[in-house]
Amino acid sequence: MMSKYKLVLFDMDGTLLKDRTIFVFAEKKGFIDHLEKLFYSNDIDLYKRSIEIAKLLKGLESKELLEIFRKIKLNKNVEKVIQELRKRGIKTAIVTASYQFVADDLKRRLGMDYAFANNLIIDKGIITGKFEINNKSLTSDLTGSTYSICKEKILTDLCKDLAISVDDSIAVGDGIIDIGMIKTAGLGIAFNASDKVNKYADIIINDMKEILEYI
Repeated sequence: MMSKYKLVLFDMDGTLLKDRTIFVFAEKKGFIDHLEKLFYSNDIDLYKRSIEIAKLLKGLESKELLEIFRKIKLNKNVEKVIQELRKRGIKTAIVTASYQFVADDLKRRLGMDYAFANNLIIDKGIITGKFEINNKSLTSDLTGSTYSICKEKILTDLCKDLAISVDDSIAVGDGIIDIGMIKTAGLGIAFNASDKVNKYADIIINDMKEILEYI
């Protein structure tokens, strides 16, 4: 029987991956204190915070960061689920507030169809510290927050491009930034998420393979 769903969007950090990319970079390269100060600051707009965090990577080699990234473990059953979705002809996408070059790498490794992220400017293999946010129009999500990427808008735009209804999509995430796409999708899935995220979800899971029960 064909699935009702035609598209599944996944958050990356904490959802597909066990750890959060920028925090792994910070631990490995020694700027965790600076990162935490920025990350937990309430004195700066959320999208501007992402711009400031990118500056902490200035001067690092993109090749080295990619090697670090590739060592971040996948959550259990991620590969199995993506493979099964592909078998069933369902499109898959990564939507992350992280960086395009790492999201593209994970997309290739998992055989996914799309990756949407922010653009970290790299010149001759060196991180410049410059950063282009995906959410250029500064669209706020349904919670009223403005992030560097608006996952809700990515979802609706991609559905439009694929000529499918938003009701035929699934969104999977664990963070507050994922609330917009979780609430908007035809099926919103909270994965290992907080109560604040769970209340917006249609279903709550702790093992990625549970997704397969709904498609």
